[in-house]
Amino acid sequence: NAEYMGTSVLHFTSMAAATAPEDNSSECSNDERFVEAGERRGQPKKRFFRQRAHANPFSAHAVAYPVKPWLYPWHELYPKFRSADMDARALTTPRVEFADIGCGYGGLLIALSPLFPDKLMLGMEIRTKVSQYVQERIKAFRANDDLCHNVAVCRTNAMKYLPNFFERAQLSKMFFLFPDPHFKTKNFKRRIISATLLAEYAFVLRPGGRLYTVTDVLDLHQWMVRHLDAHPLFERIPNEALADDPAVECCMRDTEEGKKVERNAGDKYCAVYRRRDE
Repeated sequence: NAEYMGTSVLHFTSMAAATAPEDNSSECSNDERFVEAGERRGQPKKRFFRQRAHANPFSAHAVAYPVKPWLYPWHELYPKFRSADMDARALTTPRVEFADIGCGYGGLLIALSPLFPDKLMLGMEIRTKVSQYVQERIKAFRANDDLCHNVAVCRTNAMKYLPNFFERAQLSKMFFLFPDPHFKTKNFKRRIISATLLAEYAFVLRPGGRLYTVTDVLDLHQWMVRHLDAHPLFERIPNEALADDPAVECCMRDTEEGKKVERNAGDKYCAVYRRRDE
């Protein structure tokens, strides 16, 4: 198929440019960037992958994205979930069901992986070094402990390209944990929860699916709740009805931002919404 071949070649070229590790040889050797021995052997050292916390989603970031969701090489992200029939070209992969938007250093993905071993999860992160850190972290877990085969990360701008990765009603869970508050009024349009973006989230989230928000900023929590309450396709799940959802505890406990808030004895605000039937 000429269209498929053209888009896939273009995609792979872009991916190489967008995800190739940066040359840090002037700062350190490759070995210094990773733990060399012990239980954490092969794990990346965070200090070599740090990047400023704020990124403008409206800037022209050099990221790769598929023209259509089924043109993305999913089988490369989840090789253990790949299956093939008699035709070697007909490779199929179970579809991603969980999306962590702005996944940061991957704490939530790592925590959810053993709890939902049959669900494919994708972290979406706009920062280059941070997404590289998560890639290396997943690679080490797979190589050393045979873990995390169901999680992957992609460097992209979810505010712009989310429908390029997921089909209608594909996802069962979406996570928005400790997003950038964008405190200035002129930057509210950059917030990851807005009336416009909620329409896209409702498109990719299946009826009955759940949308999770957690933040330590009360003003942002109230903003997200206000916008979600106003959207006709989302309804809030009462906190008492979340006791049997293991994902909630992971959201509150296992992200790097969440751990930082806990160390500083700060407050965390959680709100979970269900995608209504149309």
